[in-house]
Amino acid sequence: MATERTLSIIKPDGVQKNLIGEVYRRFEATGLEVVAARMMRLRQDQAEQFYAVHKERPFYADLVRYMTSGPVVVQVLEGEGAINKNRELMGATDPKKAAAGTIRADFADSIEENVVHGSDGPDTAAQEIAFFFSGAEICPRTR
Repeated sequence: MATERTLSIIKPDGVQKNLIGEVYRRFEATGLEVVAARMMRLRQDQAEQFYAVHKERPFYADLVRYMTSGPVVVQVLEGEGAINKNRELMGATDPKKAAAGTIRADFADSIEENVVHGSDGPDTAAQEIAFFFSGAEICPRTR
């Protein structure tokens, strides 16, 4: 497997529940390294742009409202097979269908408030990382 990068977001409900440290612990326990991180509050226009792929879906307005309802933590994860590892850690979008021990199974309240976001593939990861971070803000682990 190749070393790759992926974007991860701890969503407003995860931040509100004080899960930042627990989510980071899980990243690191599976060999993922945080190489960029920022806490921020998404503006309406940022959330609309980031989730534009869902614009025609019925849940778009609620998603934007939710993602702007409180602070989020965005990070770039790096490691062998980072995209798939992160998606396995997160679990299914619907926490009722998420495997035991995943972030969503353990902490999510609903399909709408499901604690974390992760890129779904290499192209999406590259676009999402560039949305939040410049190349100079990514700090590969060198020691």
